[in-house]
Amino acid sequence: MQQTDSLVKVAEGIYQVQLPLPFALRIVNCYLLDNGDGTWTILDTGLNYAPGQEVWQATFAALDIQPQQIRQIVLTHIHPDHFGMAGWLQEMSGAPVRLSQREADAARIFWGDANNRYHSLTEQMLHAAVPQEMIEPIITGIGFMLEMMKPHPTQIEIIAPGEIVHMGGRDFRAILAPGHSDGQLMFYDAADRLLISGDHVLMKITPNIGLWPETDPHPLSHFLASLREVRALDVRLALPGHRALITDWRGRIDELIAHHEERLHQTLEAVGSGATGYQIAAQLFDFERLSVHEMRFALVEALAHLDYLIERGEVIQSGEDVWWFEKAQH
Repeated sequence: MQQTDSLVKVAEGIYQVQLPLPFALRIVNCYLLDNGDGTWTILDTGLNYAPGQEVWQATFAALDIQPQQIRQIVLTHIHPDHFGMAGWLQEMSGAPVRLSQREADAARIFWGDANNRYHSLTEQMLHAAVPQEMIEPIITGIGFMLEMMKPHPTQIEIIAPGEIVHMGGRDFRAILAPGHSDGQLMFYDAADRLLISGDHVLMKITPNIGLWPETDPHPLSHFLASLREVRALDVRLALPGHRALITDWRGRIDELIAHHEERLHQTLEAVGSGATGYQIAAQLFDFERLSVHEMRFALVEALAHLDYLIERGEVIQSGEDVWWFEKAQH
């Protein structure tokens, strides 16, 4: 095997492929699994733009993989950096794209009709009192991202939570891991205590938990409940969608839970005597240092924390055209 800067063997029969991204995350970790019978599984795909295509081509050359040897393309979830090249790789290989039903539905809603997406996000930003001059650049940035997810895959197969998925010569159990994305799947090989964790658990950074217009309600509630549930898994090594491999599974989950408790405290403080969603987000995040792409994620993350505080009875939301948040009086 020729070694490339973007290709790292991380476990028996599993290679991490580090694909470039044109925004602050810089890298998404995708995986190639050797099925042991001359075929391969791709897990997550990167954004469809020239630098990403070049990395996949170099990877196939390094491992001497022909397109027809790719048996399946498995997706943890349908965010652009994981879904973007699914259609391109499918056209090249003829392999089915496999994901949860919830994510397949979300792909049609999120990426199928750009006008609907623009309208729903604009409406949400107006409710949050985002300044008008900021909305257009944010919407323009979404259009730029949508182009890097074409072509969309046409042959889709559904993976049900709990289903056994054969890849890399292993039997992985699909585990539903909502919060970052409603239908995100993780894949657990109990025999080797190895988990492919998608964006559910990451090192150094915390997954974005956002309240988007089209997603299920209460994303932070779902995320924290899921973290507490999957903490029980016996995991010696987790392969995440970004940053370093995870060797202290329960320790990292405890850190994520503690982070969100601290963030909830900061959000409640930011509410003060009453504020709009934008005003609260601007206190939690340094908007002057953020790109428009990052501002969008900062806003929906602030809204997700406000939503959780409303669930806990600590914050009250009022207003129709513009949402107003204030502390509940006890």
